[in-house]
Amino acid sequence: MAYLGNSARTKEILNKYNMSAKKKFGQNFLIDSGVLENIVEAAGVTKEDCVLEIGPGIGTLTQYLAEAAGRVVAVEIDNTLMPVLSDTLSEYDNVTIINDDVLKVDIQAVAKEHNAGKPMKVVANLPYYITTPIIMKLFESGAPIESITVMVQKEVADRMTEGPGSKDYGSLSLAVGYYAKPESVCDVPPSSFIPQPNVGSAVVKLTRYDRPKVEVSDEKFMFEIIRTSFNQRRKTLSNSLSNNPAIGVSRQQVQDALTKMGINDKARGETLSLEQFAALSDILQRTGAMLN
Repeated sequence: MAYLGNSARTKEILNKYNMSAKKKFGQNFLIDSGVLENIVEAAGVTKEDCVLEIGPGIGTLTQYLAEAAGRVVAVEIDNTLMPVLSDTLSEYDNVTIINDDVLKVDIQAVAKEHNAGKPMKVVANLPYYITTPIIMKLFESGAPIESITVMVQKEVADRMTEGPGSKDYGSLSLAVGYYAKPESVCDVPPSSFIPQPNVGSAVVKLTRYDRPKVEVSDEKFMFEIIRTSFNQRRKTLSNSLSNNPAIGVSRQQVQDALTKMGINDKARGETLSLEQFAALSDILQRTGAMLN
């Protein structure tokens, strides 16, 4: 039975192994059973599922996942936690621990070995300092992933779920929206952790599309445009894009493309939707190709 979702039992384990949270790994241990249950419920975990967990820590969320899922594969970078996990997960025979950096793990190989190559559900309390690289690795790996349900910094959760015109809207919003449908699950206060973080947290579920939300001729080129558009948010698209040699178009050509799309030629990136970025990318790619 899952027993780590409270302060007393978590402190007991930490004291037993004479350990504390490591800042370099962004460790904060969740001690709120209600939040843990919400995460598992929002992820829709059943006995038919293989769950990939990232950063199990001392095994708190892992216990809840192991009771709900058919199999759990947890990737933990901190080798000093291996004996702790062997202890806290000793009663579960459906959990496999991989001691490695998830950014170096072959996610496709994990799915093939542990789930016969079928789609997995990712569930995690992600280290805040490396949230975006992990999310993008999961999407860009091409691995079979059905959904990603994660606890992240509240500010990052807002960036994942916001639309055009919002101060939180940016390249992460567009990247997530390209691959998946984002949904806010719940906010989580600092008091739900040991030690308490300095920021609020939130749980977000990203349900992956069977195909990307928009069609674009060159995905890599589109994301170069998106990144450039938000590197200096207050610059107009025509100024920022024309200054990036990797895009290879002039200020006038960007303005002409925007006008063709019915968009003000002084527009900034924060005003364009994913669909508009895809259309702009296709026009500018054709423009650049004609120049070469």
